[in-house]
Amino acid sequence: MDTDKILEHLKEILFTYGPELLKALAVLFIGLWVIKILLRMIKKGLAKGHLDETLQKFLANLVNWVLKIVLIIAVLGQLGIESTSLVAVLGAASLAVGLALQGSLANFAGGVLIMLFRPFKVGDVIQAQGELGTVKEIDIFTTKLITPQNRLVIVPNGALSNNNITNFTAEGFQKIYLTIGVSYDADIKQTKEVLMNAILKQEHAMEDPAPLVEVSGLGDSSVDFAVRCSVPNDFFWPTQFALIATIKEDLDAAGIEIPYPHQVEIQKKS
Repeated sequence: MDTDKILEHLKEILFTYGPELLKALAVLFIGLWVIKILLRMIKKGLAKGHLDETLQKFLANLVNWVLKIVLIIAVLGQLGIESTSLVAVLGAASLAVGLALQGSLANFAGGVLIMLFRPFKVGDVIQAQGELGTVKEIDIFTTKLITPQNRLVIVPNGALSNNNITNFTAEGFQKIYLTIGVSYDADIKQTKEVLMNAILKQEHAMEDPAPLVEVSGLGDSSVDFAVRCSVPNDFFWPTQFALIATIKEDLDAAGIEIPYPHQVEIQKKS
């Protein structure tokens, strides 16, 4: 008897709410299909606008979430839930979720700020939050860096947007800064010529800004020379390594000594 009552009750619910449920499911599937088409069109439009790839992805994800939230509201409305009541419930839920997820909301806001002010882009080499690396991807909540050791570092956008960021590659080139110490017996003019020629031998050393070689200090055991030259970002490390090797070879060839600690053995007479 109880089973018959349950089945009767289920039939009543099915006949009462079945049509609305089917309509809601139809709205859901059609809505997802429309969103998919709209996103495809939006992505094509963003690509034609020659926007940065990172910004394209960010905007597409943002539009995707907004459209899906609107679709959910429409589906719930089709089920008979009033929009005013739904907005009130969502408002209360948003407050509770916001308090629980303050860090995530801060990271989202940080991602928006990074997209707006563009302190860096994908491919730039930056130093932030104690990490140095090449920007691989800028997501809504985090930024991914690849370190020189080929390690993946994920930095929250909230902290990233509220602290100092050093962008090494924003200007298109970097400056090599070397300090070379030579013996006090070395001729300053000759040493400067040797160091400048070492720079000029580097294929990717730039003429503008002009390279520089000057005496920068007098150490305890050496005369120190500042060696400066600018190099395009892609050739920074190879050029720096090659320049150091060239300087050593050319100073040796010119008979200019690079000081190093000497140990003198004193033999006692028996």
